[in-house]
Amino acid sequence: MSPALFFLIILWTAYVFAKVEIAIEGKHGWAENLPTWRLPTTNWASIIFFSGKPATGYHIWMEIFILSMLHSVYVYVEPSWMIELQIFAYFFFFSISEDFLWFALNPAFGIKNFRKEKIWWHRKHWWWIAPRDYYLFLVIGTGLYLLSFVVR
Repeated sequence: MSPALFFLIILWTAYVFAKVEIAIEGKHGWAENLPTWRLPTTNWASIIFFSGKPATGYHIWMEIFILSMLHSVYVYVEPSWMIELQIFAYFFFFSISEDFLWFALNPAFGIKNFRKEKIWWHRKHWWWIAPRDYYLFLVIGTGLYLLSFVVR
């Protein structure tokens, strides 16, 4: 698949998923008002997988759903390290894109409110103009994507 198509699909699916999450969460991000369980910010799952944000049933099951859907490609093609690396690169790029689009498209936020002071769940790890995870996921996703062209 061409890199242009790869990234266009990421942007499209991130857009659609952001719209779904906006419809579910409204102005209350990080499942703040959803009827789901929450782990403390000190729990290992919150620390490792969510950068110290409370792990919720909503977020954990959504992540599992996304990774399961991405791996469904193996119904059609033989598993390979190249595809596996691209799946995880996709996941990291998708995560950044979808999260940013949640703010940009959400009438309760918009880009003007994409600031540390307005987003409690990202406030603790904000670097310069965006959450730390955006930078980390960009580096990890890029590394995985480039490695996928070396590993077959």
